Amino acid sequence: LRLRAISFSNNSCYIPPLRCPAVAHLEARDGSPEMALVHGGRTPNNELSASLYMLSVDSRGCNRKVTLRCQEKELVGELPGPRYGHTITVVHSRGKRACVLFGGRRYMPPGQRTTENWNSMVDCPPQVFLIDLEYGCSSAHTVPELGDGQSFHLALSREDSVYFLGGHTLSSDSRHPRLYRLRVELFLGSPKISCDVLDHGLSITSAIAIRIGSGHEYIVLGGYEFDQRKRMECSSVVLDNNGIHIQLREAPEWTTEISHSRTWFGGTLGKGTALIAIPSEGNPAPPDAHYFYHVSFEQEEVGEDGIQGCSQESPDFEDSTPLEDSEELYFGRDPHELEGSSDGEGGTYNEEDEEDESQTGYWIKCCLSCQVDANTWEPFYSTELSRPAMIFCSKGEGGHWVHAQCME
Repeated sequence: LRLRAISFSNNSCYIPPLRCPAVAHLEARDGSPEMALVHGGRTPNNELSASLYMLSVDSRGCNRKVTLRCQEKELVGELPGPRYGHTITVVHSRGKRACVLFGGRRYMPPGQRTTENWNSMVDCPPQVFLIDLEYGCSSAHTVPELGDGQSFHLALSREDSVYFLGGHTLSSDSRHPRLYRLRVELFLGSPKISCDVLDHGLSITSAIAIRIGSGHEYIVLGGYEFDQRKRMECSSVVLDNNGIHIQLREAPEWTTEISHSRTWFGGTLGKGTALIAIPSEGNPAPPDAHYFYHVSFEQEEVGEDGIQGCSQESPDFEDSTPLEDSEELYFGRDPHELEGSSDGEGGTYNEEDEEDESQTGYWIKCCLSCQVDANTWEPFYSTELSRPAMIFCSKGEGGHWVHAQCME
């Protein structure tokens, strides 16, 4: 598991660390880039956010470091208040698109807060907010069928419809097997919203929806059936012209650590895969240590696996200082410079090959006369933890990178 720092462009705004925000994917359209929408969430000092952030890729460097651009979208009209545990989805209707925001929790209203219940949470009113991203207009809509607030539910959209699955109501402390279909028609002027209450929903909270293929088929994974009781089953959810279809499907072979853990969380990685984190337990429990699992669902439905990844805390470099950005080096070379200089297949540089470190970064053989043995080398610098140091040599046309031991 590789964790690599993401930098932001100079024209980005600040986005605080957020817990349980609403996140949606916005596809590229009419010259606008692909974006991620982030709304609300809890900040580290337990304040609730009401901001809407739009994140897009600003640039990709030759070393594959990604620079993001973050913009805070200013909204006008009837604004959704600060909240967390809600959902935001994108609907398309009559050539236009809008965001649907629903649910979540908030602090008690100021007039009702006392010293005893100052940090108490309540359900947000069951209103539906429509947000026009082009003009930043927000409008609130009361739907009679949505009589209770709910949070930590799933929201899946297809064209002009959004399906709300599961969720928890704080006022009644219940997880009803809810299933709502919200249809949004974006007419000129005021939109039209209708809601249908459907049967055969899911009694689940904090689940992960993994999209399968290019259609509207999802695998619902993880989550909770009751407090401290995980949902170990998986469900297949298909959205089509006839509505929504939900059925149980075979779950992965959970490991012992997953089966006996009290809590779990994660998110989708796309392409039918998800990442699940299990907090490590013990007496005392290690701080901020998690075990990660990669779950993959084959489209042929023949190979579901739960594969243990690695711990967030690596024991290999416990006494080493972390690398600064300036010390984390990545190199690229032209294909004609690699003839006879690599142990890989044909010695070609493959920028997309993330796993082959000898091809994408530090070269095992940097020149024809290279004497470096990757198994017995000794680092020249304290920052070189696991690979030989490399230096740029200006000799020859255009120069080239060589191992420090080969500079002579």
